[in-house]
Amino acid sequence: MRSNFLLGRVKGIEIGVHYSWLIIAVLIVLSLASYFRETHVEWGGTVIWLMAVAAALLFFVSIIVHELSHALVAMQSGLPVSSITLFALGGVAQIEKEADNARTEFWLGIIGPITSALIGAFCLATAVIAGWEFGGTPETPLIAILVWLGGINIGLAIFNMVPGFPMDGGRVMKAVIWRLTGNESRAKRWASIIGQMIAVGFIVLGLLAFFSGAGFGGLWIAFIGWFLLNSARASYVQSDMADRLRNVFVRDLMSRDCASVDIRTNLQGLVDEEMLRTGQRCFIVTDGTGPVGLITPNEVRGVERPMWPMKTAADVMRPFETLHTTTPERPALEALEIMGREDVNQLPVISNGDLLGMISRDRIIRYLVTKQELNI
Repeated sequence: MRSNFLLGRVKGIEIGVHYSWLIIAVLIVLSLASYFRETHVEWGGTVIWLMAVAAALLFFVSIIVHELSHALVAMQSGLPVSSITLFALGGVAQIEKEADNARTEFWLGIIGPITSALIGAFCLATAVIAGWEFGGTPETPLIAILVWLGGINIGLAIFNMVPGFPMDGGRVMKAVIWRLTGNESRAKRWASIIGQMIAVGFIVLGLLAFFSGAGFGGLWIAFIGWFLLNSARASYVQSDMADRLRNVFVRDLMSRDCASVDIRTNLQGLVDEEMLRTGQRCFIVTDGTGPVGLITPNEVRGVERPMWPMKTAADVMRPFETLHTTTPERPALEALEIMGREDVNQLPVISNGDLLGMISRDRIIRYLVTKQELNI
């Protein structure tokens, strides 16, 4: 998931916000204002609204800390992390590679709930030190915020331990199954299946609650179930894809006969004579000594159509040094993940500084479809 707004960086990790988070942030502030007003109307509107905003901001900070704990464990295990994004249902750390052993997978999963539980315990302990009687009604705005934050973070820890992928509890369950069976793909598949079953349960429970008079709360539970169901299905598909691409490398699927055009080629001519006539979507741009760039329909779309006759390949190409590339020895699944993450459809295949060919998303998908049709 990509961020729409960048907040900053922590240890080189981008911290960002998806637009869906803004909607949830508003709903949480409104809900908190209503909650604080019901329990302490005497504090007045201004104080209650300030409390609601402060509590919501601190809650989202705690979510960032939760995701940072995942990121730090990943980085300590040699797994690169590019970003953390806040979205409607919480946050997600974009870990670039899968764990290569059950122990790492276990700690990647369990550290988030542990962190949330510790944050919750700290908030409640601070409230007690400040004079709150456990289970009683908070007497000051600060204590009220601490008690709410403590409860919500402990609740978050418990919720995240639901044993179904992609929840943290699903990761933990996957790690346990992986450890017992020694098969990572089987473990992920079972975690995904259980995740789908739990998600369906959430949907049914939410709809029953809604029609029983729970209102928005019931719909929210059903929405969470729907999100988990889609995520669990995606995990299952990814697991199946990983099985079909096992022991398949970029060199096995790359195209070695890359179409090329001269750097001085007119853009209008390139579209009419090459792209439309041949159906080719990717062209290597050469300058007489070697490849210098790449042109795809995406680069062409960036130029207004009336300007095509006045532009050349040199004007619109993406220089090679700015492209994401791969090597022939890289697993095809990793190349596909890079294309998805970077939102590109192909990668130049480079070895010892030489261009050997291109690997495309379409070529990998065709391979998967053919393998499925042959039932192998």
